[in-house]
Amino acid sequence: MYNLVMTLLIIVSFLIIIATLMQPQKQQDALNALSGGAVFSGQTKKRGFEALMEKITGVLLVLFFIFAIILAILSSK
Repeated sequence: MYNLVMTLLIIVSFLIIIATLMQPQKQQDALNALSGGAVFSGQTKKRGFEALMEKITGVLLVLFFIFAIILAILSSK
């Protein structure tokens, strides 16, 4: 069981890296970089590919943490 969860954790880790690299980059000017990008004007709803990649990344992150917790529980026994 430990080896299965470890393998799944590694696979999900690689998928997170791929999903993060596939997300479209946004152009930031100096003001956005200094304010952390939290500019309230100009916030638009994400659509299409960007929204899909955000959802996929979120699901993969949840799976990563679930597998990590399961792995920690299995290794403590």
